[in-house]
Amino acid sequence: MSPAGRPPRIAIVGFPNVGKSTLVNRLVGGREAVVHEQSGVTRDRKALECEWNGLRFELIDTGGVDLAAADSLSRAVQEQAREAIADAEVVALVVDARAGLRQGDAEVAEILRRSDTRVLVVANKVDSANEEPLVGDLYALGLGEPIPVSAAQGRGTGDLLDTMVATLREAHPAADPAAPGRTRAELGSPVADAPWEEADGSGPVAVAVIGRPNVGKSSLVNAFLGDRRVIVSELAGTTRDAIDTPLAFDGRELTLIDTAGIRRRTKVAGTVDYYAQIRSERAARRADVAIVVCDASEGVTSEDLRVADLAMKTGCATLIALNKWDLLRNPDATGREAEELAGNSLEDATARLARRVRQRPPVIATSATSGRAVPKLLARAVELADRRAERIPTPELNRFLADVVALRSPPQKRGKRLRLYYGAQVGRRPPRIAIQVNDRRLIGRDWAYFLENRLRERYGLQGIPLVIDFVPHTRRA
Repeated sequence: MSPAGRPPRIAIVGFPNVGKSTLVNRLVGGREAVVHEQSGVTRDRKALECEWNGLRFELIDTGGVDLAAADSLSRAVQEQAREAIADAEVVALVVDARAGLRQGDAEVAEILRRSDTRVLVVANKVDSANEEPLVGDLYALGLGEPIPVSAAQGRGTGDLLDTMVATLREAHPAADPAAPGRTRAELGSPVADAPWEEADGSGPVAVAVIGRPNVGKSSLVNAFLGDRRVIVSELAGTTRDAIDTPLAFDGRELTLIDTAGIRRRTKVAGTVDYYAQIRSERAARRADVAIVVCDASEGVTSEDLRVADLAMKTGCATLIALNKWDLLRNPDATGREAEELAGNSLEDATARLARRVRQRPPVIATSATSGRAVPKLLARAVELADRRAERIPTPELNRFLADVVALRSPPQKRGKRLRLYYGAQVGRRPPRIAIQVNDRRLIGRDWAYFLENRLRERYGLQGIPLVIDFVPHTRRA
């Protein structure tokens, strides 16, 4: 039985490169899981919502299980798959029907036979009726009748979903019946991504953890969760999917999004990392706050600044986490000297970000390993999300504009001076402010930045992207 408060789950497991992620994308009607011809693309487990015949449930995509592989990353993938099996009401074992029954398939089947979970055998890559006899070999797994499908073409996926739903209802009679079901016609091709939040902005606060490779993003997510939810490895580029995980923090509902490392696109063009990076950028676009993780032992690099700029352009708030702070300590420095060294490093990073990143994000020194400032980082992320959604009252905003004009006169050209008539906030998430002026051509870049920076200082909007529209004033007839 699934725990109260979450839909029932079906874990999709199998040997590497049998088409698990392609099948998941087909069943959920999107392109959520990274798919590539390279073997072993999926590593972490990823939960995706699915609806069929009035039943809402989750499909758990997992990495390929190869019990013969003994390296640390393969063992971590195996552990993630085992946890997915333990959490699921039903397991779908995906086998490549064209490749036939392999030793690796039999080893995974042996694990499933020893579990109490209901198992469905899915014979993938059966693209035509002529290939259905290939399914016969899979009866030897001893897990029941195989279901022939073609994830690439959508063939047989409606029958598979019928069987999944029927099995779930037997295993979990209390499953939610209220969700509207999709029709078979919708399985013909993937659909566009669903919007992240409702029009009123309701729902959990989405916090994306982004950064260049190997700065400790997954370690930080695990530190937030207090669990090894995502795989951590010294190998750069371990994470390839954007992994969403719900979290309750200080009475608030959050969604943590662990992402793949962001590189320059020209460096990853044509590789599986390119598609992983696209999902990282998409995660930033649907987030309320992006925690940009930097390696404190390396300082804030030009690549870190580029990632922070990307987050700003997506419209989400930005917070800088100087991770691996514990590695920054000089073993020969003690007491006051050690404090000064750490303080100077934090001050240097803050100053560089203030000079190079327009929205002046807050900087917090943290360590996923020791737990330093981890709760503080989440608390600040929630605070930024709330500030991003706030509205400045119109009278207060116009008093602020008067104070700015008194502090520094607006620019003038050819004897004509810029005049600010009226301002109002016209949007949130991020804040958007419209200011009526006499002539937009009089606005200088320096003075516009001055206005924006004073706005951040007055209302505590450091790290919040601001959109300021200067609107020509029109006289009424």
